[in-house]
Amino acid sequence: MSDDKPQSFFARVRAKINRPGSWLSYDLANLVPGRKIDAEVLDDLETRLLTADVGVEATSQILEELRKRVARKELDDVDKLIAALTDAITSILLPSQQRLDISGHKPFVLLVVGVNGSGKTTTIGKLARRFSDARKQVVLAAGDTFRAAAIEQLGVWAERSGAAIVQQQAGADPGAVVFDAVQAGRSRKSDVVIIDTAGRLHSQSHLMDELKKVKRVIQRVEPSAPHEVLLVLDANQGQNALSQATQFHEAIGVTGLVLTKLDGTAKGGIVIAIARKLGLPIRFIGVGEQAEDFGEFDARAFATALVSGSPGTV
Repeated sequence: MSDDKPQSFFARVRAKINRPGSWLSYDLANLVPGRKIDAEVLDDLETRLLTADVGVEATSQILEELRKRVARKELDDVDKLIAALTDAITSILLPSQQRLDISGHKPFVLLVVGVNGSGKTTTIGKLARRFSDARKQVVLAAGDTFRAAAIEQLGVWAERSGAAIVQQQAGADPGAVVFDAVQAGRSRKSDVVIIDTAGRLHSQSHLMDELKKVKRVIQRVEPSAPHEVLLVLDANQGQNALSQATQFHEAIGVTGLVLTKLDGTAKGGIVIAIARKLGLPIRFIGVGEQAEDFGEFDARAFATALVSGSPGTV
């Protein structure tokens, strides 16, 4: 990836998630004109963090650090407070900043899961485009056989990205589609096989069992696979997204996350809550429908966008 891409992507992130009023530090300067940072200011900041879905645990960790620095008289103006807040959030996010590396296996089998409406199929399309742009041979598996529209949508993405697609008619056994796709990936010496799955609520145990079955089918063809179980979460779901992540992880062993629709929420703090609670790699984030609205997660750039919305250096 060229050096300018993360910058242009995070410029889009700032523009999309930081409409006035949604920054964590929005209007903070007006609360403390010409006065020291005190307990009242930190209490207001605590409320903002909780309202932005940062969660109780992560908020407590952030505030504890800020209170220590205030006590040491290190934060004597708003700019220093904002910088310290950005640092504190970055330190929580950094362990989750881990790039997806597909170099260890060929084909690299990527199983994509999530609830209905989270943006799974669109995410798969953007991943296929991304891999194709990097000159990788991609096979898409239309494993969401419950919805004819999902098969059609995946077909459109395959055409756009130049990926091959393995599909059957609606209502077919998802395991059969997945088996054929992984076999096809091996025989064609493809670089990546990306498997779509039907959207399911994390609370629907029979559907979660079916997901486990799909995983077993993959392992019959390729025992080391899936090499990544990528959970797609809709950031608008707030704390419910955290619950989804926890239960999918317990059921199938999630190895990476994609957070979508961050443009539709002022509660981007859920990213911090998920990083703090689960420590799972956040591979990508999405802030819109366009291919350019999807990119790799960068902890400091995201923290800067969330806190201040200022261009800054990312």
